[in-house]
Amino acid sequence: MSVLELKIPPALQLVIAAGVMWLISLITPDIALSEDARVLLYRLLTVFGGVMVLLGWWDFRKARTTVDPTKPGKASALVVSGIYRLTRNPMYLGFLFMLAGWAVYLTSAVSLLVIPGFIAFMNRFQIEPEERALEENFGIDYVEYRQRVRRWI
Repeated sequence: MSVLELKIPPALQLVIAAGVMWLISLITPDIALSEDARVLLYRLLTVFGGVMVLLGWWDFRKARTTVDPTKPGKASALVVSGIYRLTRNPMYLGFLFMLAGWAVYLTSAVSLLVIPGFIAFMNRFQIEPEERALEENFGIDYVEYRQRVRRWI
């Protein structure tokens, strides 16, 4: 177990990644994109990501289980319905779409390079510890769910 596991809440990771993307956009050339296309694509990606986050949150609330990503061991229910039939991590996937929208808004292709880092950090320090806790709590039910549904998409 690493000292960083479950220590930086995913929403804060989103903000940090967005800030790094913004800094990168200040020192790299813009991509040519019309204002209308930029705003439309930004809105579509951001709204789509936001809807994924809300659907994931709603499914947790319906199941009356914790939505605290720093305490996955406190989960009282294994949520496998709703958006969780399509992805095991809809909230994190929603954040990824929001970051892609942010890169479009910034018109910075180079800032897109932050996204693989975001994914790698989330996988190692958030998702893997969550998966260990869920397997410990829910055993074979979680193992079977993990075999049926992909981590991201």
